[in-house]
Amino acid sequence: MKRFVPLLALLLLSCASPGADPAPAYDLVIRGGQIYDGSGGAPFAGDLAIKGDRIVAVGRFVGRGAKEIDAAGQAVSPGFINMLSWSGETLIADGRGLSDLKQGVTLEVMGEGSSMGPWNPAMIAQEAARQGDIKYPITWTTLGGYLEAVQARGVSINVASMIGAETARTWVLGEGDVDPDAAQLETMKGLVRQAMEEGALGVGSSLIYAPGGYAETDELAALAGVAGRCGGIYASHIRYESDRLLDGIDELIEISRRSGAPAEIWHLKQAGKTNWGKLDAAIARIEAARAQGLRITANMYSYTAGSTGFDAAMPPWVQAGGREAWINRLKDPAVRTRVIAEMRDPAAPYENLYRHAGAEGTILVGFRSEALKPLTGRTLADVARERGQSPEDAMIDLVIADGSRIQVVYFLMSEDNVRRQTSLPWMSFGSDASALAPEGIFLKSSTHPRAYGNFARVLGKYVREDRALTLADAVHRLSGLPAHNLGLRDRGLLKPGYMADVVVFDPATVADHATYDSPRQFATGIRQVVVNGGWVLKDGEPTEVRSGRFVRGRAWTGWPDGGCRAKASDWGW
Repeated sequence: MKRFVPLLALLLLSCASPGADPAPAYDLVIRGGQIYDGSGGAPFAGDLAIKGDRIVAVGRFVGRGAKEIDAAGQAVSPGFINMLSWSGETLIADGRGLSDLKQGVTLEVMGEGSSMGPWNPAMIAQEAARQGDIKYPITWTTLGGYLEAVQARGVSINVASMIGAETARTWVLGEGDVDPDAAQLETMKGLVRQAMEEGALGVGSSLIYAPGGYAETDELAALAGVAGRCGGIYASHIRYESDRLLDGIDELIEISRRSGAPAEIWHLKQAGKTNWGKLDAAIARIEAARAQGLRITANMYSYTAGSTGFDAAMPPWVQAGGREAWINRLKDPAVRTRVIAEMRDPAAPYENLYRHAGAEGTILVGFRSEALKPLTGRTLADVARERGQSPEDAMIDLVIADGSRIQVVYFLMSEDNVRRQTSLPWMSFGSDASALAPEGIFLKSSTHPRAYGNFARVLGKYVREDRALTLADAVHRLSGLPAHNLGLRDRGLLKPGYMADVVVFDPATVADHATYDSPRQFATGIRQVVVNGGWVLKDGEPTEVRSGRFVRGRAWTGWPDGGCRAKASDWGW
C-alpha cells in the first residue's frame, strides 16, 4: 500500500486551487545577503531563516517566509553587543534604545561598578533622591528583579548586567572609606552569588570613583572568585588609566590570577598626552598574561574623548560617605583649598582625568539643575572666564550648585592609539553611554557622540575608510567575541539553533554622524534589526515590536545546569 502514497499526494496537489502557494515554512527569511556569521571567517552569499525566536537555517534551503527581507548588496550579521552600556535608567524612560538600535546593537551589558540592584531600603531611598531628569518608581530590590522589570515594560534590545562590586560594598558598608571585616566580606560574596544565580554575567568594578575605589585588591579578588565559580567574569574600569596605567592593568591581571575568573578591561585607554606612548607596554602586559593561560580581554569606544563626572577630578577622601557628604565638605573653605591644591598637583596619589584634559578640553554636558542647563555644551574654561574664577573654583561651585557630579566630556586620547586598538584581536566594543533619542526627556541634557555613533564608527571609519581591520573581523568583535567572553548561550553567531538577533546593513554607507558639537545625530546604514525573532528596526526605522529580553548568565538557576561550582575552572575557563 505504501507505494501508492506518493501518487495520492500528487492527486491531492492537483486538486488544490490554481496558483496556491504552500504555507510559509518560516516566520522570517532574509534573502540574498552576504552573511558574516560572527566567527570572523570569510563571508558567503546566502539566505537566513527564522522560526519563532531562533535561527533555523543559514545558506541555501527550500521554503519561504511569512515575511521576507531582501538583503541583496547588504551584509547580514549577528546583532552587536554593547559591552558597556549605561542604559539602566534610559530604557525605563524609552524601551526602544534608539541611538543603539539604529547602530545594530541587540544587547546592552550594564554594571560598571554600580548596578541597578541589589538595593536595600536605604539604597532605594538614596537612589530615589538622586534621580535626575528621568524619574521612575523603584519597584525591585534585586538585580534580577530590575532586569525582569525592564523586560516586562517592553524593550527593543536585550538587556544584561554585571553585579556592581560597588553596589555590593554599599549594601554592606555604606559609602565610607572602610574595609570589610571577614563577616562583612562573606555577606558581600553572598550578594554576588545571589545576583549570579539570578542571571548576572559577572562582577564589575569601577576603581577611579568613590566608593568603589575604596575596595582593595583582596576584596575585589574575593568577589571575582565568586563570579568565576558562577561561570561569570570580572570586568573593571581599572584603578589607573593615565600615569599609572600599567599598575592598573597589573592589578586586573592579579585579580584574574587569584580568582580564576576571566577579566575584561572596560574602555582601555591611555589618558593624557604624556601617557600615549604606553600602548605598547599595555599590550605587552595583556598578551603576556594571555600567553600564561589567563583570559584577559578588553573593550573600547572609538573616540579620543571620554565622558564622566567631576568626581573623576577630585580626590577620593573628599567624597567619602557619598555625594551629599562630598558636597557638604566642598562648602568648607579649608577643604576647598586642599582639594584645589591636590587637583593641581601632578604627583597627587589619585587618578585625575581633568588634569590631563585641562579646562579647555573639558565640555559640560549634563546638569540636574534647570538653572545650570544653559551652560550645556560649553567648556569649563569658558565658564570659568565668564565667572572670573579659576577652572577649579568654577568646578567646585558648579558641583555644589547642581548637587551632582555633573557629566562632562574630557579630551584625553590619541587618534593613532584608538585606531591601533581597534585592530587588536582581543578587543571588543562598548559605548560607555546610555541608549538615547533626540526627543523628549533626553533633550534636557547633552551627551558624548559615542552614544549615537560608537558602533557605526567602527564599521564606517575604521573598517571602510582607515582599513584598520576587515569587516569580517569587526563583525566578530562586535558579536561572536563578546558573546564568547561573557559565556552567553546560543548568541553572537548566525547558526541554526542560535537566538535570532540579526542585523542587515550596508557596508558601503554605514556611518556615524554625531559630533561633539552636535552629538544627537543617528547613525545611518543599518537597515534591519531583528531581536529574538522580532523585527524591531525596519528599513531604518523602529517598529512597535518590543522583543528584547533579559539575557541571563550561566549560573542562572532556571537553566537545567545552572548554579555555581566549586571553582572557576569547573566551567572550562
